[in-house]
Amino acid sequence: MSLSLAVITYNEEDNIIRLLNSVSDMVDEIVIVDSYSSDRTKEICLKHPKVKFSEKKFNGYGEQKNHALDLCTMEWVLFLDADEVPDDALKQSIKSIIHNGTNEFDIYHARFTNHLGVYTLKFGGWGNVFRERLFKRCGARYSDDKVHEFLTYKGKTGILAGKINHYTYKSIHHHIVKINRYSDMMAEKMYDRGKRITRFKVIFSPAFEFTKVFIFKLGILDGFGGFYVAKTMSYYTFLKYIKLREKIRQDEIQKSLNKT
Repeated sequence: MSLSLAVITYNEEDNIIRLLNSVSDMVDEIVIVDSYSSDRTKEICLKHPKVKFSEKKFNGYGEQKNHALDLCTMEWVLFLDADEVPDDALKQSIKSIIHNGTNEFDIYHARFTNHLGVYTLKFGGWGNVFRERLFKRCGARYSDDKVHEFLTYKGKTGILAGKINHYTYKSIHHHIVKINRYSDMMAEKMYDRGKRITRFKVIFSPAFEFTKVFIFKLGILDGFGGFYVAKTMSYYTFLKYIKLREKIRQDEIQKSLNKT
């Protein structure tokens, strides 16, 4: 049996070296699909002997990840983001599955430890998180969603030992840039699906999101880190809804002009 690492990247020069150094000894090939980075991501990747590097215009996370899957050639795929690093226990668990044949499952979930700057998050919906990261290549596919894509699969699922350390952002500026990009795509996704929005939801949903994360999901127990998460999740909620409302209003104005 054999293992491909698949990663999609855009301006990940600060993360990709750490990931490549972490997993290069346990994978047979590394498939990287880059969205035409403007930093040193391509240069760094091309220096690694196991990397199969390609570039593709980014049209959404689902499409980009499926393109990476199509380029993988091994039986098993470990799909990671550039800012995700498996710990030693998880790497050993994967090696046992791939090389010793202890693979009673077709898809494996990994537990995450989320690091937000200097904070390690245990609550607020960021602690005790599991995501599919290891699976048989021929038995899984990502949804075509532009954002918040999900893995579709058939077969039995298991849980890997160990954890993935997720280093979510390198600075507040970087984090806000990500929030702005994600809210753009989420607004477009909702618009394409015909979702409509009221002023009431634009005004009150961010406040509810803050309360949900900070109080109901116990983000308050993470201290200032939990407050930051709740506040930025509230901001993301506001942005995606106000951007959706803007798209709808622009559409209404255009239709009105077309009638005149």
